[in-house]
Amino acid sequence: MMNTFLRALVVGLLLVVSNFAQSKQADWRTATPESQGVDSAALAEAITQARAKGLAIHSLLVVRNGYLIAEAYFFPYNGKTPHDIASVTKPITTTLIGLAIAQGKIKSVQEPLLSFFSERRFKNVDERKRRITLEHLLTMSSGLDCAGRGEPALWNMFLAADNTQFMLDLPTVSEPGAQYAYCSGGMHLLSSVISKTTGMNAEAFARQHLFAPLGIRNFIWPHDPQGVSHGFGNLHLLPRDMAKLGWLFLNQGKWEGKQIVPADWVAKATSSHIKTGGAGTSDYGYGWRVPPNGPIAFEAGGRGGQQISVLPSKNAVIVFNGGGFANGEVMKQVLAAFKSDTALPANPAGTARLQAAIKTVSQQLAIGKHVEPELVKKISGKTFVLEQNWLGLQSLSLQFGAETVTARLQFGFAFKQAQWGTSAKARGKVTIIETRPVGLHGAPRFSPNGIHGAPVALTGYWEDEQTFVLEYDEVSSTNCSSLRITFTDDGVSIRAKERTGLFEETFAGKPVRQP
Repeated sequence: MMNTFLRALVVGLLLVVSNFAQSKQADWRTATPESQGVDSAALAEAITQARAKGLAIHSLLVVRNGYLIAEAYFFPYNGKTPHDIASVTKPITTTLIGLAIAQGKIKSVQEPLLSFFSERRFKNVDERKRRITLEHLLTMSSGLDCAGRGEPALWNMFLAADNTQFMLDLPTVSEPGAQYAYCSGGMHLLSSVISKTTGMNAEAFARQHLFAPLGIRNFIWPHDPQGVSHGFGNLHLLPRDMAKLGWLFLNQGKWEGKQIVPADWVAKATSSHIKTGGAGTSDYGYGWRVPPNGPIAFEAGGRGGQQISVLPSKNAVIVFNGGGFANGEVMKQVLAAFKSDTALPANPAGTARLQAAIKTVSQQLAIGKHVEPELVKKISGKTFVLEQNWLGLQSLSLQFGAETVTARLQFGFAFKQAQWGTSAKARGKVTIIETRPVGLHGAPRFSPNGIHGAPVALTGYWEDEQTFVLEYDEVSSTNCSSLRITFTDDGVSIRAKERTGLFEETFAGKPVRQP
């Protein structure tokens, strides 16, 4: 009995040690910037300036020569929760297609799309649709009618009972391969192909064949009502794990000496296959953007400032996350910090400045004075029923206290529920009621159970005697919504805006009359 217990204990300890060793092996080694030829003071200045300019940046990571040399997280994001990487999901979906081909699950990228769904019947079938191949989907050149500002086809796909069927039924508007046209739904079709050919959805396939070898364990990948992982976006990863994917591709698909992704696939995926526009614009590979010149050889980009940039000439990877910012100026400053291909002299003062900058941006900005108008007494606790709007916000009430506000928000089906993965049968019938604290004095209040259980930060302030601004920040998401609520004699007028440009609209509301 005792021997059995001891054997079990020893085996358990060995497993713990083994798992710990694998975890440490799969994590990043760190080093000072100077040891890798980078100026730490210049990196500190880039980080400081990003905060000073009020950029909605969430993270900045710099990897060189296999070492993580800078890692900054900007309040309120702390890097501990997987971040929505938006369209950076796309090259991960395309990578899974490459792995499925390597495993013999798919013959080649020249396979016709419709051949994978022979049990289905399609609308708008013509010769052009029959000629669509996987490569056309990989390069955003399928010819399907799903492009357009704001991607209306994507939102209509969300509303459909069967997302895959919706995409397969779309008509064609051009010859496959003839022109680039951004189509997120096409990437969802690739995810559906992965489900069909591997017997598991993209999330499960990636977990086993891509993420596990890299030590990526903490991630979230939503799926549609049929269980097909969102091939176009909504994957959540830690910034450190985003850097791993960049490093994997910089090293032709190898990780710690092991070939994870075939080198020939990496070469094809990161090469130019089609032009996306005029001079100066990036070409497109298999989900990867291929800039025309400069040190960035290829990169993955997503709404709000999500980015993995790969720089073979610098042996470096740069990662950004954000809630709605353009990283061009910050990127220029970071690139300017690369001074040498060999080590620079140690710079204790520069290193200290970098660490101080990283600490500063991780903290909340100085808070201001809060002043409430007399109007608060009249509107506190009142519920306002709202006109139909893009957010699906049906009603709201604000209960004002001495140091905080409590917001009660009732949502119907909208983008929020699409993110949650609400089943098609429930759409339009399910409501989400959120009661959350709102910080005043410029200090956000955090509450749990946002999208995928992530925290949410709400802040509010009075813009003038009649207008209260409520900011709803999903923190580890790309989304940060601002509701500019103007109280009138007969109700409210709300100007709603999402920081990344997802929506902007005005709608009104009427108070619920008390019996």
